[in-house]
Amino acid sequence: MDWGKVVYVFFSLMSLTSIAGFLYDNSAVALFVAASLNLVSTFLKIGVRNLLSAELLASSLVADLHLIPAFVYMVILGNIEWAIALTIGALIANIFSLGLIYIESSKTHEEY
Repeated sequence: MDWGKVVYVFFSLMSLTSIAGFLYDNSAVALFVAASLNLVSTFLKIGVRNLLSAELLASSLVADLHLIPAFVYMVILGNIEWAIALTIGALIANIFSLGLIYIESSKTHEEY
């Protein structure tokens, strides 16, 4: 078992589920946790050398560039509607990222 891959898939999945938690609760703390977990997931994807590593990093950066402004819109500007809209974009990017992880994982299992 590749523990490095376990950790980076764990943080990718935690980021996705914490975004869903924010969409359910709409609190600034939940959005901060989602953005923090997504940033950790992005940093873990920087060193990955897989078949779809560029696509994985790009999708994670897209989610970051949705969650950080969403936090600013919610906490500083007080606009919850824009925060939710941007968070839905991050949710879609993370679903795409997990789809890429699944595809990459099935490709590596075919090679063995």
